[in-house]
Amino acid sequence: MAILLLLATTFLIYIFVFLKYFKFPTGIEANSELFDISVVIAAKNEAGTIANLVNSLSKLDYPENRFEVIIIDDDSDDDTFHRVKSLIADTNNFSVLRALDKKYKGKRGALQVGIEKSKYPYILITDADCSPQPGWIKAFNQKFNGGNDFVFGLAPFFMQNNFVNKLACFENLWTHILSFSLANTGLPYSAAARSFGFREEAFYQIGGYRNTMETISGDDDLLLREAVKHKMKIGLVTDEDAKVFSYAKNNISEYLKQKSRHTSTSNYYLFKHKLLLGYWHLLNILFLFSPVLIIFNTFWSVLFLTKMLFDIFLIKIKMKKLNYSFGIFEILYLQVIYDLMIIINYLLGSFVKSKWK
Repeated sequence: MAILLLLATTFLIYIFVFLKYFKFPTGIEANSELFDISVVIAAKNEAGTIANLVNSLSKLDYPENRFEVIIIDDDSDDDTFHRVKSLIADTNNFSVLRALDKKYKGKRGALQVGIEKSKYPYILITDADCSPQPGWIKAFNQKFNGGNDFVFGLAPFFMQNNFVNKLACFENLWTHILSFSLANTGLPYSAAARSFGFREEAFYQIGGYRNTMETISGDDDLLLREAVKHKMKIGLVTDEDAKVFSYAKNNISEYLKQKSRHTSTSNYYLFKHKLLLGYWHLLNILFLFSPVLIIFNTFWSVLFLTKMLFDIFLIKIKMKKLNYSFGIFEILYLQVIYDLMIIINYLLGSFVKSKWK
C-alpha cells in the first residue's frame, strides 16, 4: 500500500508542475531594443510547401532592415531552389543558397551553411513547411534582450478533422506540456527546431553542431543539451502572436517514421532528463494497465481513475494554449494510444535506421 501511495503522490506532483509551470505571459513588450537577426531555414524537396513559409516571413512584425532570411536548399530532388528564387525575387532581405560542401550530414549540415553565411549576431531557425506568426521575431528579440543565449518557442500543428492529425496534435500538446513545464522549473531538455534561436557567439562557444552527431535527427534537442551542459541561459517564448504553425503528417506511416526519429534522440539526453521523463512515462504505462492488478489490491483501480481524471482535466485546461480542441472521449482514447505509442516509437527509433527525407 505504501508503494502505491508513493506512485500516486509522485504522479500528482508531476500534474502540479504541469499545471503551475505551463502558462503564458501577458504579451510582448514594446520597448525592447531591436537586435539584428538572421533567420536560417534548411529546405529539402519543399517546392510544394515553401510558398507558405515565404509568405509568413514576409508578414513578420519586425523592421525589414533589421533581419534577413537565408533559405538553404539541401540538394533537393524537386524544384525547391528555383521556386524559392522566384518567390523572393522582389524582396531585399531574403536569399537562397545551395548547401555545398556541408560539414555535417543531414539537416544540421545545411543549417551550418546558413549560419556561417549569416551576417547578424542572433540566429532564428524554423522549418521550410512552417508558418511563423507575425510576432515571432519580436518575441525572440525580447528574450535576447533579457540576456538569454538560447531560446525556444511554441510550435503547434494546424488541427484537422482526421485521426492521424488528432493523434499528432495530442502528442504535440503533451510534448509542449512536458518540455515547457520542466524548462520553467530549470530543467530544459527539448526544443522544436520549428521555433528555435540563439546568439551566434553562444552557438560557437558550445561547439555548434559538432557535439550533436549521435543521431541524424535531434539537432535541436542535442544543441539544447550542449547549451545546458555549458550553463547557458535559456529562455522560452510563449506569446500568443509568436507561435509557429505547421501541418502534421497525413498518414500513419509517415507519422510513425517522424515520431520514431524524434523519439530516438531521447537516448542521448542528459541522465537527469532521462530519469525524469522515464519515470513519468513508466507511471503512465503502469497506471494505464493497473486494472489487471486489481486482483492483488483494489487500490490499483484508484490509480487508474486518478490517471484518467487528471488526464482529462489537464488536457481540457491546457489545450487552448496551442489552439487545440479535444472532446472528453477523444482525450480518453488518444491518451491510451499516446501512452502506448511512446513505447512503439522508442523501439522503432532505437532499432530502425532513420534519415532526413
